[in-house]
Amino acid sequence: MGNKTGNTILALLTGTALGVGLGLLYAPQSGEKTRKQLRDEADHLQENLNKKYKETSSHLSAFSEEAKKSIEEKLDKTFSNASTKADGMLSKLESELDQLKKKNSNLQEELKNK
Repeated sequence: MGNKTGNTILALLTGTALGVGLGLLYAPQSGEKTRKQLRDEADHLQENLNKKYKETSSHLSAFSEEAKKSIEEKLDKTFSNASTKADGMLSKLESELDQLKKKNSNLQEELKNK
């Protein structure tokens, strides 16, 4: 979940709490009963926020683990490909070096025979 989703959830819960609070303040009931309702709503809101926080945290943890695994796999593949290409290049260079050594040896033989 992105930052926008978390902000949206927080705004929704805050708006709900404010609406309930204002509704209770203007309701025709005793102050003690209104305060109790406000406390109950605040507790309920706190529980919902904690639940959403844990859910979001869990989703983010899972997402980060998946991203980490994906990056590690791509790095391993890249390093493996680079290693394979380097081995191929070394093999080709060794082969060319052997050919050059043979040509050099042949040229030295020709120079000795002249």
